[in-house]
Amino acid sequence: MTSFSDVVAAAGRIGPHVVRTAVMRSAAFDARAGCPVFFKCENLQTGGAFKYRGAMNVLLQLDPARTPVVITHSSGNHGNALARAARARGMRAIVIVPRDSSRAKIAAIEAAGARIELCEPGLPARERKLAEILAQEPAELVHPFDDDRIIAGQGTAALELLSEVPDLEVISTPVGGGGLIGGTALAAKGMSSKIRVIGAEPEQADDAYQSFRSGERRALNAPQTIADGLRGSIGVRNFELLRRLVDDVVTVSEAEIVAAMRVVLEDLKLLIEPSSAVPVAAMLAGKLGRTARIGIVLSGGNVDLDLCPFLRGSA
Repeated sequence: MTSFSDVVAAAGRIGPHVVRTAVMRSAAFDARAGCPVFFKCENLQTGGAFKYRGAMNVLLQLDPARTPVVITHSSGNHGNALARAARARGMRAIVIVPRDSSRAKIAAIEAAGARIELCEPGLPARERKLAEILAQEPAELVHPFDDDRIIAGQGTAALELLSEVPDLEVISTPVGGGGLIGGTALAAKGMSSKIRVIGAEPEQADDAYQSFRSGERRALNAPQTIADGLRGSIGVRNFELLRRLVDDVVTVSEAEIVAAMRVVLEDLKLLIEPSSAVPVAAMLAGKLGRTARIGIVLSGGNVDLDLCPFLRGSA
């Protein structure tokens, strides 16, 4: 299993290659929440999401001469991150993308230099396409979340946040495959056993919530939620970290997600993607606490402007 020392090592490895993103506060948001809230702005990371941390941590441990091609499956941000990291390392990337993914995210992956292979929605379809390609050509699999190197890299965002705000009492992230919540839990518990780590999920993609409460890993196939980055089910390694280190998993509605996006735009002047707004929605609903000092990782800002409800005037 990934450890706190792996997160620390990843921070040293990727430090020169990633953006140390800002930690922001808003007096208006604090007034809404009733407590101080600190936002780690990974929407300002290379590629617009925290995923670049994990991707770069993996590729810096590979020799491009021996591993010229990497492959993954992704609904958007991980594929974009891997494509960018591969280009920076002089490697090629193949990204398997579900057909129902955001058009803007598919375009970003392509613009970053990856070869795109489309598949049907759902994890089983992704894995079938992956096996089909790997049977035909050699490539190094860089799993979007169920990989120790990815988890360690994603944990560096929380490590940076806690180095700037060491007295946080709660830290929260969205939960999809579980790379970010797993890495965050490792970083947080490694720095303070007292900090509570809370994952947040859409009600319509609540596999981690179900898994956490049942004690058994559960999966959903192609759930329908506006938070497209959270449609993947929690991974094997990730569930073990969730079970051992995370204090709670909460859920929010689709309407609450959209409302949270609007609040962040109004109060922090940041446009974040729906997945990133999930823990914000949980905060506004009082599910992270009302008196604690709270940290939230804003996981990404890759918004499909044509589909954003309140920009279209539909919400």
